Amino acid sequence: MRTVAVIVAGGSGSRMGQDIPKQFINVFDRPVLVYTLESFQRHPEIDAIAVVCIAGWETVVRAYAKQFNIDKLKWIVPGGDTVQESIRNGVEQLEMELDPNDTVVIHDGIRPLIEPNVLTDVIETCRRFGNAVTSLPYNEQIFVVSEKDRSTTTEYIPRETLRRVSTPQAYRYATLLRVYKKAFTTGIGIHGSSYTNTLMVDMGERLHFAQGSDKNIKLTTKADLELFKAYITADEDTWLK
Repeated sequence: MRTVAVIVAGGSGSRMGQDIPKQFINVFDRPVLVYTLESFQRHPEIDAIAVVCIAGWETVVRAYAKQFNIDKLKWIVPGGDTVQESIRNGVEQLEMELDPNDTVVIHDGIRPLIEPNVLTDVIETCRRFGNAVTSLPYNEQIFVVSEKDRSTTTEYIPRETLRRVSTPQAYRYATLLRVYKKAFTTGIGIHGSSYTNTLMVDMGERLHFAQGSDKNIKLTTKADLELFKAYITADEDTWLK
């Protein structure tokens, strides 16, 4: 069985307020996307990588892969108008390449801090159960807004019942392909802020939690970019006991 990563890098990154898409912003002489790709390049369980790329940047991605020795990159796939269209494009690109029981890891290109143990756990969990989503406990209190007065509340959700999830996520390929084909035929689970994990639940699939990490931040704003810089320059051994 093979394991292939689909890196979703099709967004324009308008909230970052920069002249280029945020996945191509340079941080210490490396584009954000290269940090992400290097994590998958180094991991021994990843056999190949597909990048779903914003239109017009395909040549740039290929050049960066050559410059930074990302030789696991096998496919560059055009992105869609939405995140779900981009993921669908990546999933369907692999239809003639993968076997049904192969594993596909889906990951945001703007989450560059993937720890090896997190990636290992999501792959192993998927191999056992057919899917896996990285997750962490939710440590804040969540209250429900009152319907009668939206400035008040009388109800909360116990945080012990909640998990916050992100990417990487992993799925058995046959299931992933089937669900995406059905979703785009029926229009279920592909709109708004939906992602592969929410789509799976909308389609009646049971998801399995895998290990997550607080360092696995998504670079959406300038503040996120500064936090990323801090993480990669910090020497944790100086303050962790």
